[in-house]
Amino acid sequence: MSESPAASYRRILVVRRDNIGDLVLTTPLIHALRRRFPDAWIGALTNSYNAPVLAGNPDLNAVLAYDKAKHRPDRSRLAVAADTARLLLGLRRQKIDLAILANPGYQRQAAGLIRWIGAREVLGFAGPRVTLPVEYGAGADLHAAEDVFRLGVPLGIHGDPGPCQMLADPAAVAAARARLGGAPGPLVAVHISARRPRQQWPAQRFAETLRALHAQCGARFMLLWAPGAAGDPRHPGDDAKAAEVQRLAGAEVPLVPMPTTNLAELAGALACADLVLCIDGGAMHVAAALGKPVVALFGDSPVHRWRPWGVAHEVIAAPHGDLAQLDAAPVIAAIRALLAVPDQASA
Repeated sequence: MSESPAASYRRILVVRRDNIGDLVLTTPLIHALRRRFPDAWIGALTNSYNAPVLAGNPDLNAVLAYDKAKHRPDRSRLAVAADTARLLLGLRRQKIDLAILANPGYQRQAAGLIRWIGAREVLGFAGPRVTLPVEYGAGADLHAAEDVFRLGVPLGIHGDPGPCQMLADPAAVAAARARLGGAPGPLVAVHISARRPRQQWPAQRFAETLRALHAQCGARFMLLWAPGAAGDPRHPGDDAKAAEVQRLAGAEVPLVPMPTTNLAELAGALACADLVLCIDGGAMHVAAALGKPVVALFGDSPVHRWRPWGVAHEVIAAPHGDLAQLDAAPVIAAIRALLAVPDQASA
């Protein structure tokens, strides 16, 4: 009698090498793998930019991260490539039984990493080097969490994905709490950064929302953004926009500015919030993985694919896919609804 998959896959490696939100949305699959293979060694291979998403994840035995050259302008491409090769060859020596290409569809770059690792079997959406193929089909019509979760079917994992999971660094949480103090009122984290023009909500709308929520329900705020100048070609930031939001909100609105330079700082700040207002993107998925109610603003990205997963949320899609055309009123109403603040007209 042949071994069951639970017995034969003793060393499993999940490969996810792209954006923060993509890695967050893979955590339900990782949790399901742990439940299916409780005694296996399960590791994750990702990049150093995203690795804090998985820090302390109880379903993983190891998180292995390599640098992408674009994330390390301080180092030569040759040095970065050499470090990556050493990491992959180290994994090869571990004799991985099953590598999972946890991407939507087939990605040639991820499959290339697997060639170095030499896993006995490769599970992924159909393509070269995939020995346990899953047909991609209509995966793009699903939520991204549901899409990648389908890779569990050949392993006996069925049903819907559970919530996403991320643990905030305790030191980062403590640092954020120290800056916020203990003032009364619901604490709303407001993350203003977005790179694509049609995903950017104007500073005056953010400020209008903050003023209204403070006046109507005593809310207080932390203002989060990617620091730096908007014109920085490598890492554009929102220092100027954050300053404009603060100026327009006015001194009477309790607001703590908290630019976040890395993912650990962002998660630490979001972990302190009662609710998160943000634009569709990595911060939105981190907030959901931390279990926070989310009001998410969507411009030209598909709501069905990227809405917050596994938490209470309100999604507001902009008219004509352009957040510049979205008024503050529906955003204010959505936040009040999630904070369970009665509508003024019916109170």
